[in-house]
Amino acid sequence: MARPVQTRQGHGQRRRAAQPGPQRQHLVRRHFPEVRRVKPAFSVCVYCGSRPGQSAVFADTARAVGHWIGGHGGQLVYGGGNNGLMGTVADATLEAGGRVIGVIPKALVEKEWAKTDCTELHVVDTMHTRKQMMAERADTFLALPGGIGTMEELFEVWTWRQLGYHDKPVGLLNVEGYYDSLIAFLRHSVAQGFMNDWLMNLVKIGDAPGPLLTDLVQAAGFAPAPNLKSI
Repeated sequence: MARPVQTRQGHGQRRRAAQPGPQRQHLVRRHFPEVRRVKPAFSVCVYCGSRPGQSAVFADTARAVGHWIGGHGGQLVYGGGNNGLMGTVADATLEAGGRVIGVIPKALVEKEWAKTDCTELHVVDTMHTRKQMMAERADTFLALPGGIGTMEELFEVWTWRQLGYHDKPVGLLNVEGYYDSLIAFLRHSVAQGFMNDWLMNLVKIGDAPGPLLTDLVQAAGFAPAPNLKSI
């Protein structure tokens, strides 16, 4: 395994938010077949649970998301965890030949929660640095089922989009109606005058991984590569 090396924060992509001061970060690089060293066609930041959930459909959907990303020449950006849906989507992306960029705080690495076979595993000091780097490395964002951490990440990038800090598409994958109650609450907020339809329309909502991912990637200005299995 390569030794951790000091790197500079950031990826130089198009996010317009003000940059904080430098943060300490380590990068662990892994070695994979040549296909994983090819520049990815696009990067999808996936937010999801560190638990598998009660229904096997959640893991099946996370696996389908990872296979779609890797199978269409993409790159997964995620929180670097090895458990629950996080580990499932990362494993599936690697299985399909895609790159996986994990970003995880040092405190979680010390609890042995990190997925150490990511293509790149960035170990950072704080949660704020983690979320900033994930946002910078992504072309689009997708939330799968998860707990309060997943929802916090979704609402943060949604708010940033509302305020004009980025123009990257945001998606919500509503697996087996998991987010039905949340969507109903948000529509109630619109009815009560605290939100409007424009804000709701900033998030693309779907219940099938393939069509939603295609929509998000195309909205980000990219054309997914043909699925290698279909060639």
